[in-house]
Amino acid sequence: MLPQDLASDLLIYIEEQGFQMGDQLPSLADLSKELGISVNKLREQLEVARILGLVDVRPRAGIRVREYSFLPAVRLSLLYALSLNREHFSAFGDLRIRIEASFWQDAVTSMRAEDHQRMMELVEEAWAKLNGSPVRLPHKEHRDFHLTIFSRLENPFVIALLEAYWEAYEAEEYHVYADYQYLREVWTYHEQIARAICAGDIEGSLNAFIEHTRLMRYRNRPGGEPSVGAGIAPTSDAHTPNHSFSDPL
Repeated sequence: MLPQDLASDLLIYIEEQGFQMGDQLPSLADLSKELGISVNKLREQLEVARILGLVDVRPRAGIRVREYSFLPAVRLSLLYALSLNREHFSAFGDLRIRIEASFWQDAVTSMRAEDHQRMMELVEEAWAKLNGSPVRLPHKEHRDFHLTIFSRLENPFVIALLEAYWEAYEAEEYHVYADYQYLREVWTYHEQIARAICAGDIEGSLNAFIEHTRLMRYRNRPGGEPSVGAGIAPTSDAHTPNHSFSDPL
């Protein structure tokens, strides 16, 4: 790609000058003189770069280059899409499931012993919440369980898409209410996944993951029918009960 394709004088300058994470950029006044464009135009480009998470702007600290992350861009676009149509969450959820299944082997084989331990701790914490009085929803454990599996995957785009899913999950308030029996089934599958991974059974863990995506997922929409997210066809026959008012997997 040619630098000019970035359509931003500021980003072209950062790329051509070879700035790295943490490097401080010249002031807007100095950049304006060097690049031959107005400070106002640079300020607009700086705001775009800030929103995309490419630079950090702080008073008296100046402008610094941030480590690249795909998350700010995809998060902004996804949340805007959901503001237009909440049904987009179902489509993005289907994408997330297929991403996890596609990268499952690479992710699981890159996990370390401490990741295995963390998974089992999350399972224990989730069961403690579900079996407690009063019952508490293990939302944080749910998010952390899935992200832990992919935490060592060296693909920033996959990681960003998965993180964006969970942020949208919270924005849509799917973590606020869920069917209790449904959650018990979800965490039964999560425990199967975790134990298979710890035992080195990659295929078994993937099969458990695929089967647990077959749990029907519903969410009431005002003035409309419940939305349903379809899972991936399992590799083995498994009866999966119908549940209402349940959060996504």
